[in-house]
Amino acid sequence: MDVSRVDHIGIAVNNLDEVVKFYEDVLGIKCEGTEVVEDQKVRVAFLPVGDTELEFLESTSPDGPIAKFIEKNNGRGGIQHVALRVDNIEKAIEEVIEKGYKMIDKEPRYGAGGAKIAFCHPKSTHGILLELSERQ
Repeated sequence: MDVSRVDHIGIAVNNLDEVVKFYEDVLGIKCEGTEVVEDQKVRVAFLPVGDTELEFLESTSPDGPIAKFIEKNNGRGGIQHVALRVDNIEKAIEEVIEKGYKMIDKEPRYGAGGAKIAFCHPKSTHGILLELSERQ
């Protein structure tokens, strides 16, 4: 598996618009736009920092994974996952499974920004939700 860099850090938030305003107004980091990923029940904003991005995630539904994450964290957001850029997502999934580790996704799925993504199970990654991400 070829991991080339940290693709992005996924951060769960309660109010995406307020967070984006802070990062733009105070830190000067410009948002590249927002996107809704319906099947993940999330609204996303990407803010590039160097060759990686901060990915802010706001739930669009009370039963979505981000809403559940925030609920588990006493209503606060925070770092929800770390995404690593891989060159071939299918091969990366296969390698993780072949080495005896668990994947949440055994097949790639659509992620924000047109990425193909798959999550490793936190039980296999020492409690960290790790996303593998392939972008064209």
